Amino acid sequence: MGAFNSLSEKLQKAFSKLTGKGRLSEDDVISALKEVQIALLEADVNYKVVKDFTKKIKEKAIGKDVLESLSPGQQVIKIVNDELVELLGGKIDKLEFSGRKPFIIFMVGLQGSGKTTTSGKLAYMLKAQNKKPFLIGADIYRPAAMEQLEVLAKKIDVNIFFDKNSKDVENIVSEGISIANKNNSDIIIVDTAGRQHLDDSMMDELINLKKSIKPDEIILVVDGMTGQDAVNIGKEFNEKVGIDSVAVTKMDGDSRGGAVISLRQITGKQIKLIGMGEKIDQLELFYPDRIASRILGMGDILSLIEKAQNNIDEKSAIELQKKIMESTFTLEDFLSQINQMKNLGSIEDLLAMIPGGNKLKNVQVNEKDLAKTEAIILSMTKDERIRPNILNASRKKRISAGSGTEVQDINRLLKQFESTKVMMKQFGNMSKKRKGFGPKFF
Repeated sequence: MGAFNSLSEKLQKAFSKLTGKGRLSEDDVISALKEVQIALLEADVNYKVVKDFTKKIKEKAIGKDVLESLSPGQQVIKIVNDELVELLGGKIDKLEFSGRKPFIIFMVGLQGSGKTTTSGKLAYMLKAQNKKPFLIGADIYRPAAMEQLEVLAKKIDVNIFFDKNSKDVENIVSEGISIANKNNSDIIIVDTAGRQHLDDSMMDELINLKKSIKPDEIILVVDGMTGQDAVNIGKEFNEKVGIDSVAVTKMDGDSRGGAVISLRQITGKQIKLIGMGEKIDQLELFYPDRIASRILGMGDILSLIEKAQNNIDEKSAIELQKKIMESTFTLEDFLSQINQMKNLGSIEDLLAMIPGGNKLKNVQVNEKDLAKTEAIILSMTKDERIRPNILNASRKKRISAGSGTEVQDINRLLKQFESTKVMMKQFGNMSKKRKGFGPKFF
């Protein structure tokens, strides 16, 4: 998770001083916690939140049971992890759709926070759960928002209502709800108007709309890149309009991540959703324990497995397993694997989900190299992909011209591919010897 890379590195540096010692003194813990404090403040975590957080850890970590235990450093890290999970909201708080139908959700927030995109992503997520969502474009000040929502609705094949000619927000939403009811929709997502800055007119409009429509859930959408501003926005919206939960967007960016850590504590409202990229399927449920694990550099294997299960075709995984066992893996299969990897997200994000993965700085997996590899294989004929041994000088020259690469790039790929095949053959033989226990793929 790009937003926490810098914070994660600094925290791990602070903890390494604890785990590297057989015994810990009170001064050792205090010194490490000072570094934790600085790291959190530099990551834009609210000062009061940092102060309360480190105070709780200090009270628990300086006890006799911890300092005199066999692994005091690990015990302190466990305390930090537990407190961080609690700070982020404890257990996951999913969106529940009990009560009346249709269930009405208001998406609120400032202009540019990613509100319209998140509305579309949420509709996509709900449709994947066999719900029947309905979108209402209620941003009367930014016609482009309605057009953007319409494009998203068509892309995911979800019904939508908006009226560019009307300036009566309550009427637009009421009419939309009426159409959604006739449509037998079970969840209505209303993309409300945002502004460049917090102002009274926007708040009054939302308050009146809330009184009139009585939504079941108001989700505040905040931009994770805005740091402390996100926390101030959350506080203001909650005090004036009243929110039920929060969605944080752009968590794949280079922000310092502190907003996520502060929001729950400052607003008292649970973060339920996080946007992890621009693609329609890159909206995730917010798991406090998994996020804490990523922040502390312990990885997030559960999310990685879920990502793989959602994006990797099980049938092709079984076929790939068979090919590895029988040593019939081809460049065609290799291309298929590259495409499946791309569906999982960036290499950096995948490494962040593996315990200690953010330390693998010497493992340079260049996204451009993957694109180059893909271009080379796509420039081959099917026969060449299946039988790369037929690639003579003239064929390589043609592939080079077609893929915009050099002949040495093609030679390098073929050499790497042959090495991979040898390794896979050895792996397959080992698996056969272990009474048919083959490799398992997600």
